[in-house]
Amino acid sequence: MTEEVLNVRGLTGVDLTLRIAGPGTRSYAFLIDWQIRLLGALAWLLIALLLRRVPALSSAAAARDVMRVGWALALLTYFLYHPVLEVLMHGSTPGKRKAGARIVTLEGATPGTGALLIRNVFRLIDCLPLVYLVGLVSCIVTARRVRLGDLAAGTVLVLDERSAGESLARLGEQIERTGLSAEALQLIRDLLDRWEGLSDARRTRLAEELLAKLEPQPPAGAAAPGGAVLRGRLEALLERRARS
Repeated sequence: MTEEVLNVRGLTGVDLTLRIAGPGTRSYAFLIDWQIRLLGALAWLLIALLLRRVPALSSAAAARDVMRVGWALALLTYFLYHPVLEVLMHGSTPGKRKAGARIVTLEGATPGTGALLIRNVFRLIDCLPLVYLVGLVSCIVTARRVRLGDLAAGTVLVLDERSAGESLARLGEQIERTGLSAEALQLIRDLLDRWEGLSDARRTRLAEELLAKLEPQPPAGAAAPGGAVLRGRLEALLERRARS
């Protein structure tokens, strides 16, 4: 049976369940990205055509050079769109964000640059023979609905708008600035990052247990425990330690 979710073991001891994006979501994201990169490529060609009208560039030789540069920039924009943006946007693109999807590793983290580049090299195979037929068939028959590029890179496309990798990148910076131990800081950040994916009862229980260990005495005048209040206390704890 086709696997529909990716289960990730969190440091809080709670499994994070990420829903796997199917062919429909992939196609929707791809169409948006394809329109953007096509328009970007056409924009370079239009600029080149307009520059040919400039008197200083109106000679035959200059016009040819301008069009060569225009074509080069258009091709670079079209073919480097995915690898460049996925690296810069930590496993996402404008199309993926619009579709509510992002690329993660099998551990739920944001893939590194190497994995993202491998994933895009295999795009040359996935797109064969036309309209990504190889990639589409792979998404239908594989357990995690992945294309060949994902299999090679160890990645999967999930239905989750937040980037777990961004929080892990922030973690290293905060460990150096705060008085919290690395383990305690990781637990807080892990819980906050996965807050929306947990049920109200589960996140409340976890927050209470964590705060009982890190902040036994609640702030004076604190309201009755509640999801928003507990989350605010966790965030305030991080901020106070960051300023100390």
